Amino acid sequence: MIDLHSHILPSVDDGSASVEESLSLLRMLSEQGVDTVVATPHFYADAESVDEFLTRRRTAYDTLMQASEEGLPHILLGAEVKYYPGICHMENLQSLCIGDSRLLLLEMSMTKWTEYTVKELVDIACSGRVTLVLAHIERFWNLQSKETWKRLVQSGILMQVNASFFADFRTARRAVRLLKNRYVHFVGSDCHDLKIRPPRMAEAAERINRKVGAGYFAYMTECEAELLGIASP
Repeated sequence: MIDLHSHILPSVDDGSASVEESLSLLRMLSEQGVDTVVATPHFYADAESVDEFLTRRRTAYDTLMQASEEGLPHILLGAEVKYYPGICHMENLQSLCIGDSRLLLLEMSMTKWTEYTVKELVDIACSGRVTLVLAHIERFWNLQSKETWKRLVQSGILMQVNASFFADFRTARRAVRLLKNRYVHFVGSDCHDLKIRPPRMAEAAERINRKVGAGYFAYMTECEAELLGIASP
């Protein structure tokens, strides 16, 4: 199982506050069947340069690896990049992709997007520089029109939802519907801590297999591994 979206690196953003908490999160993910976890700390272009971010991320990763233990999920490095108007002109956008892949996790605003925003997303997708993955689309799904979502998917933009979207009984039915309608390509824990925003990957996988079909989550994982350029767990 692959967790595409997490905040498990210690003291690098609003996620894990310490090495100890990071290790606990990794143990929890392992217990839920996660073999690979993508560390996606927040990146804000108005707060720091890409080089500064990459240095901070590497320091946090190295610190965690020094305390790591056997049996924990493999960590791939990525970023949750905050969208801003004009992001298509960022020269080193590719350096924020996940691992050695072309997947770029993009965090959008919880507002109705303008035509400029939608067009910019489509332009980035069609440029071939990166493959956009929009993070936790359930947060702003109802704010955009059905035509907008169709346009984005038809442009090759992929969609990620949080595991809690499937795990929470209040939203599970909608989550399954979006998955069946091919608007969900990845599931990520988006875990930040052990209590308020813990990983719920096993719950999501169980519901997907029960509602969509036995083995469907494994199929999703195989497709995900291919896009990431890694061996299927």
